[in-house]
Amino acid sequence: MWRNAHDTYLEERILSAGPIELVHLLYQGGIAAVNDARRHLAEGRILPRARAISKACDILVELNTSLDFARGGEISVRLAQLYGYMHRRLVEANRRQSDDALAEVAGLLTTLQEGWSGVTEAAPAESRSQTDWTPAAYGESALPEMSGAWSF
Repeated sequence: MWRNAHDTYLEERILSAGPIELVHLLYQGGIAAVNDARRHLAEGRILPRARAISKACDILVELNTSLDFARGGEISVRLAQLYGYMHRRLVEANRRQSDDALAEVAGLLTTLQEGWSGVTEAAPAESRSQTDWTPAAYGESALPEMSGAWSF
């Protein structure tokens, strides 16, 4: 029963989240999946490890798919390269049963999540939960230094 309540809560959180919060949730899920893979690797559990790595890879694909190269410019290109690198490292970690590669990806995702937390904190609260978000929703005065660079 707890699992159903947790799943329902998570589903509601996702459905009510704006794009900024969705990216934050993806980073959280990616970190959790990589940490699960590391735990399963240490315990010698092959199938759960492979599933956790697959989940982390799916999250990276979703993050990559959400990039807006037209509006994000060089940041989008760099993030796409980083997501691709992390994806390759995860595949390598699964193939070689390498905790070092998993630890590296966990560290990179944690760094990205910390940076994204700064974006989340800087955004006005009412805008974080809107699902039809656009950079204009934040207003030019709210974050003048970012000037439309929210789309990655």
